[in-house]
Amino acid sequence: MKSKHPKGLPYLFFTEMWERFGYYLILGIFVLYLIEPQGMGGGLGITDKNADDIFGTYIALTYLTPFIGGFLADRVLGYIKSIYLGGILMAAGYIGLGLFKEMSLFYASLALIIVGNGFFKPTISTLLGNLYSEEPYKANKDSGYNIFYMGINIGAFICNIIAAFMRNKFGWGEAFITAGVGMLLGLVIFSIGLKHYKHAAEMKPVQEGDTKLSQILLKVFVPAIIAGAIGWFIPGNLIGSDSTDAFIFACIPVIYFYVSLYFKSKPEEKPSIGALLSIFLISMFFWAVFKQNGTALTRWANYYTDRSVPAAAEKPLEKIYMVEGIDYADSKEPIPVYDDQFRAKKENGEPVKAIGKNVYFNNISPEQKSEIEAKPDSKIFLYNTELFQSINPFWVIVLTPIIVGAWMFLRKRGKEPSTPSKIVLGLFISALSCLVMVWAVQAGDNGSMKVSPWWLVASYGVITVGELCLSPMGLSFVSKLSPARITALMMGGFFLANSVGNKLSGILASTWYSYENKANYFLVNFALLIFATLLGLSMLKRLNKIMKEKGH
Repeated sequence: MKSKHPKGLPYLFFTEMWERFGYYLILGIFVLYLIEPQGMGGGLGITDKNADDIFGTYIALTYLTPFIGGFLADRVLGYIKSIYLGGILMAAGYIGLGLFKEMSLFYASLALIIVGNGFFKPTISTLLGNLYSEEPYKANKDSGYNIFYMGINIGAFICNIIAAFMRNKFGWGEAFITAGVGMLLGLVIFSIGLKHYKHAAEMKPVQEGDTKLSQILLKVFVPAIIAGAIGWFIPGNLIGSDSTDAFIFACIPVIYFYVSLYFKSKPEEKPSIGALLSIFLISMFFWAVFKQNGTALTRWANYYTDRSVPAAAEKPLEKIYMVEGIDYADSKEPIPVYDDQFRAKKENGEPVKAIGKNVYFNNISPEQKSEIEAKPDSKIFLYNTELFQSINPFWVIVLTPIIVGAWMFLRKRGKEPSTPSKIVLGLFISALSCLVMVWAVQAGDNGSMKVSPWWLVASYGVITVGELCLSPMGLSFVSKLSPARITALMMGGFFLANSVGNKLSGILASTWYSYENKANYFLVNFALLIFATLLGLSMLKRLNKIMKEKGH
């Protein structure tokens, strides 16, 4: 009996797992590294607001470059070469982050990762879809993408544990280099399984009316660079910062290009491309909220969550304590004091104060304070903040078999929701995760006391259900409806929506300090996702009709 899944799936599964290991390892410690004062352990000492901006721009650009990368894979390089090129560039970038602390080289290393991801990300997803274009695999495309997505999250789960170990044992640099090693291991696995998907990696023949590389460069790429430069140098800041203005301006020619594909397409392709553009639009709102796991939710884990573990030694608390595994007992460096918003630096970059007690003790509960005063000869250990980044992928690993099983159960009874219906359902469920954080804020009296880590576990659990309904289904939707000649290009469009959402996540996170009541911050996120849900519902009837017309 022939398997329901192609033989190449396990190799692509583990390739993507190790690639995402490196990518999410970086995301887990990125903001922590940027904001850590330089004297505490080698951080860059950047203000929180600037760190959010850099983070948002970085993750936005990693999902913007698949636009051009997907096109080059389709027409010039081919899928195999694109995956190797992308993987090597990303590995070099990760290692560069570990080796260089000068800001120019730091940004150069980020640029390598951004370009590399552009070649790698849309191509491997498209290659997987091509494997499922053959019988008897076609009917199992959704479940294939769910399995593939679980591989992504196994990498995302283990990377934060390894990052915490490497950071505590050696330092920031060694943690970053570990990400590069993971990427190289992924390329080795990809090479071993090459024979199982080489046949699915052939470039599509050029057809009349296809967009040419020169058109992409002259009508999209060059205008995007010019528009980005205008956004950067325009006097003042229109939307928060120079980098945000530059990104938004640069996106305009790219978005215009994708919209023009609809108007220039053949009559039989118009419904499919229109449906894809609709999904791109509503999924953007999901990523704007979801990608705050590296900013707002990391901040919540770092400052508002009880991360203490049982005492492990007997030393005076005021003289020795562990923070992220760093022992300050004999440190000659001053320990910064943070303000009531848990910032080590003001927005203008000036330190809040010179010395003082560690920030973790700023908002411990009265019970914890009494316990500490009753046992002065205790040593405090804390869980690394980045470990909380493993909660979401943990839920993905646990819930994926359940979600896939539920879809299969409904499919056998002819009641499985359509792919667009799953995406809209995912938006609504994700909105509920924001309400969990509203309740967390209330439980901690708006940050005056630390709250249980179970609030984050619950919030991540809810949004993970939404993610499993939306993200892998989005990839499957693109693979199903894209005209064969521009499949990777349209996959790049899906990642473009991800890119814009990622940048919005950084913009939203940078407003954290403007909310006196943090519950209102999460209510804004809730409202955005409810709006996207209603927008999706208004499109659902037409999207389902197009799916049915295309035989899905």
